[in-house]
Amino acid sequence: MKRILVAILWPVIIMAGGVGSKGQNLSQPDLDRGLQYLETTKKNIVDATRGLSEAQWNFKPSVFKWSAAQVIEHIAASEDLLRQMAENQIKQAPPGPDRDLKKTDDRVLEVIPDRSRKFQAPEQLRPRNQFGSPEAALKHFLESRARTVELLKTTPDLRSHVVDSGLLGKVDAFERILFVAAHSERHTKQLLEVKADPKFPKQ
Repeated sequence: MKRILVAILWPVIIMAGGVGSKGQNLSQPDLDRGLQYLETTKKNIVDATRGLSEAQWNFKPSVFKWSAAQVIEHIAASEDLLRQMAENQIKQAPPGPDRDLKKTDDRVLEVIPDRSRKFQAPEQLRPRNQFGSPEAALKHFLESRARTVELLKTTPDLRSHVVDSGLLGKVDAFERILFVAAHSERHTKQLLEVKADPKFPKQ
């Protein structure tokens, strides 16, 4: 938790390469891949939080670590922000240069969920009980994820809107959506780490 989570505000843990993207519509394999990843990461969150008691939701492994309730609040709030970034990019960003799309996509899926890299969440995404309860946060996440899926399904030109991420090259709006799912995968791992703590309540 040493650095600001630049990867949330700038999905830049991504490398730019050198084969085809300008003015290009999303391919069916990419659409299928994105939808499957969104569905899988959603299911994993539901599975990781199913049946948690109040004591389990609120258990913190240490004063420096988040509880399961805080993690799910962060996931829910981040889903909104990250999807809005993709939507804004679609509305505002111009076509970009040719890039190696698969290399960039794969980099998102490799690096963002990697829990060996620790970051500090931006202030607006730190837990503050904004949803009132972890159950409400989970409900909000599921509703927000449905909107993310709809954005992916109904926007064929996601590849056509490219921005400079600031540090590691150019990313398109589809890669922003992959980042949404990758971010939730990252924090599902954090949830599982909380549950694996030896002091985690039995019920």
